[in-house]
Amino acid sequence: MLQAFIFDVDGTLADTERVHLAAFNHAFEQEGLGWHWDEAHYTELLAISGGKERMLHHWRQVSPGLTDIGGAGVTDTLNRLHEIKTAFYESAVADGAVTLRPGVLRLMDEALAAGIRLAIATTTSPVNIAALLRKAIGADWRMHFVAIGDASTAPNKKPHPQVYLQMLSALDLPAQDCLAFEDSANGLAAATGAGLRTVVTPTSFTAHHDFAAALRVVPDLGAVSLTQLRAWHGERAPVPLSHGAGRSAQPVAAKPAAAR
Repeated sequence: MLQAFIFDVDGTLADTERVHLAAFNHAFEQEGLGWHWDEAHYTELLAISGGKERMLHHWRQVSPGLTDIGGAGVTDTLNRLHEIKTAFYESAVADGAVTLRPGVLRLMDEALAAGIRLAIATTTSPVNIAALLRKAIGADWRMHFVAIGDASTAPNKKPHPQVYLQMLSALDLPAQDCLAFEDSANGLAAATGAGLRTVVTPTSFTAHHDFAAALRVVPDLGAVSLTQLRAWHGERAPVPLSHGAGRSAQPVAAKPAAAR
């Protein structure tokens, strides 16, 4: 029986990536690094989960001989860049630069009214989550969610299933009683790796990803009802749980996308 929804944040609850991209470039300019990510390069970098990890990957690309005796120099620079980037993102969200994707808030309200619990499983920071949902839902946004897993609780980033396994534990529910919502291949791998059936709503940054293991792939949740989700959830056997760190569930054939 469907008892909980577990949502990713960036790309799933809101199409945030262009604002994140602007925030990264702002930080690079502030620190005088001479870096500038265009959308094509950023799309490639999204294969790396986590903002600091993404910046470090890029740094190693442009400076193959990068070394850091003792680890402090690179780490301090990444931390400073991430602080500047986060402040820019928070300000942009507060000014209305990001809104929830179609159907998200309505579906959350329907779920809560029906007794379905909500959780979040993301690799973004707690500050970014709060900035987005405080603006979209209100000051009491935290009361909507039974549990939240983020970059501070799950050091193993997606596609590792750690954050989803944490949320299943917090909800005290088996994977077969929950439904995950994602927008990327890494997110899908993390969710299915935890045994979760997953609905994917791609963005322009992730539309080219392989979503063969998804329960459904739909443009957004605008035309998706709670009744539909219950029907989709009940029409197939659970995704096999992956045992062992870093292993992903075997792909299963994707169902046709719902009519637009």
